[in-house]
Amino acid sequence: MPQLSLHSPVGDLTVSEEAGRIVALDWGWGRDQSETPLLLRARAQLHAYFDAEAVSFDLPLAPAGTAYRQRVWAALREIPFGAVRTYADIARAAGGSARSVGGANAHNPIPILIPCHRVVASGSLGGYSGGDGLDTKRALLDLETRARERMSGHASG
Repeated sequence: MPQLSLHSPVGDLTVSEEAGRIVALDWGWGRDQSETPLLLRARAQLHAYFDAEAVSFDLPLAPAGTAYRQRVWAALREIPFGAVRTYADIARAAGGSARSVGGANAHNPIPILIPCHRVVASGSLGGYSGGDGLDTKRALLDLETRARERMSGHASG
């Protein structure tokens, strides 16, 4: 499976491709590196995201998971850049319970591109299984908040 790694503010990341679609984003540096057109595009879009130059991703994704998890992950992709939703909000959109949404988020094979970091518990951040856990979730949310504020400042200035 072709994979390509990059350095990011939340640690080294490795993106994996199968059959022309992104199937995984993992923390850490991959052993094998392949510069396919899709992986180069993914790396460029991730760099733009971390540089606060892009607010969305335009990549074909194929996360492996149950039908329920697919519904949850589709709902996550609808959360706007810089916004958050609660686990209960996602449960209303995808079915199930807040707890089952948390389970689907924990099994998200393509974090950041499928933004499970944008889902919070009522009154707290909730959990995060990527990188350094809640520190990584806070970093991603802070990056998006700062970028959104900067963009809205440019729009009005």
